[in-house]
Formats: sequence, C-alpha cells, structure tokens
Amino acid sequence: SSLVEIQEGTFKAMLVTTGRKSGKEHSVEIRAVFYNGKFYFSRRNPNSDWLKNALYNPNVKIEYQEKFILGTASLVDDQELCKKISHMKYADKRSEEARIVLQVNPCEQL
Repeated sequence: SSLVEIQEGTFKAMLVTTGRKSGKEHSVEIRAVFYNGKFYFSRRNPNSDWLKNALYNPNVKIEYQEKFILGTASLVDDQELCKKISHMKYADKRSEEARIVLQVNPCEQL
C-alpha cells in the first residue's frame, strides 16, 4: 500500500473526527507522530473535543499531503509506548509529561 510513503517521525496533519452530538465532521490541525505503521496523537488534557469524538466514534480520517487516510482510533494503554511517542513528538521537557495518547490504525487510503 502507498501508506509506506510516510516516514516515521512528527509532522502536522489534519485529524477529522465525527461530532459526538452533531454527527458532523470536525477537522483539527494537530501534530501527529507516525511510528511502526500507525499514527499517534496526544494531549495532556483529556477534555479535548477531537479526543472525545474519536473515542465515541473511532472511525477517523487523517489528511496528510492532500491524501485522506481512513483509520480506527483507540487509546494507548501501554505506558512505554506513550513515553516513546512523547519523546518522538517533543525534544524538550514536555516529552516527560504524562499524556493521553490516541493511536490510529490506518485501514484505507482515499
């Protein structure tokens, strides 16, 4: 699949979620980490709409370099993986902060 074009590391992407109440699509530009074939998004604060939306409806889209990638979102329980993602995402002391990490498993490219 052509998902392989994406290199491991951090970049800006659009995460498209479906609103929990409205059912409408919401896009947010956000820093993503691509690692081991999956996308990761993280927050310190659990009260973010995109995070709540993705947990309510795990079918999300990622827009990157004018392509849309469909994927399934889930929370990362593995603390070592959460740390790895934070270290990839931040080069400063923010990398040590505890974060909520959302994993998106890509299933299709549009």
